[in-house]
Amino acid sequence: MNQRPAVAVLGLGAMGHAFAANLLKNGFAVSGWNRTRARGEDLQSAGLRLTEKPAEAVKEAEVVISMLADAQITEEVLQKALSSLKQGAIVIQMGTIGVESTEKLIALFRQDRPDVVLLDAPVSGTKAPAENAQILVLASGDREKAQAAEPVFAAISKGVKWLGEAGAASRMKLVVNAWLISLVQGLAESTQMAKEFGFTSEQFWDVLDGGPLAAPYAKAKLGMIEEGSYEPQMQLTWALKDARLALAAAKQSRLPGLNTIADLWQQAVDAGYGEKDLAVIYRYLQENR
Repeated sequence: MNQRPAVAVLGLGAMGHAFAANLLKNGFAVSGWNRTRARGEDLQSAGLRLTEKPAEAVKEAEVVISMLADAQITEEVLQKALSSLKQGAIVIQMGTIGVESTEKLIALFRQDRPDVVLLDAPVSGTKAPAENAQILVLASGDREKAQAAEPVFAAISKGVKWLGEAGAASRMKLVVNAWLISLVQGLAESTQMAKEFGFTSEQFWDVLDGGPLAAPYAKAKLGMIEEGSYEPQMQLTWALKDARLALAAAKQSRLPGLNTIADLWQQAVDAGYGEKDLAVIYRYLQENR
């Protein structure tokens, strides 16, 4: 197989658009599909073959990336594309769709397209890291049969963590996102308290900086809070979706903190904050004291 396999990207939202752009920059032949066609039109001048249907995008692709909004859409789109996949193609499901939907897809491919290699490979990282190919891929599935995916991962990420059989990566992604969601909620609450006590968010970060609590992600969110600008890297509504997926999947874990956060973030989404970055929960708390 060619060192640079032909790639199809299904879903050209913030993350999928970044993947397609980085693949094109690295000399890959890329086809793409999105429900809203306009999301991919700016990449046509760089060589993207934009199609009207998912099946058209995948028919010549050796590697297919799925990066869609949620589990339902992912299942629907991959079902439509299933019969059009090339013999022996590699399908990389990179959206955060939870454990149940991932297992359904694994079963579907095993039954209807056993020749196709399905990788479960959600990512750690948001819009800006994706644009700069600095995300981390959490991959699971048959690595030996998926060698053609390696140059694709190299073009869109800073590295890959292989976690075992397909399905393992989606479980780890929920663990990571549960931690991230808890971090942002704690950061918002601590920043409120710092300001009540007369400290700025910069002073808060200065105390954290250089010590073991100085997470770069926290610095970026503190910057948003300080500026009062919440251009979405990860929309609050999608973070809430991930919290709900984690709560649904963790059958034996006791997660009272995550439950409380999910209920609070639902209130914020219902109040109209959903399309802002998840750090906007700070503003919601301030405006609803």
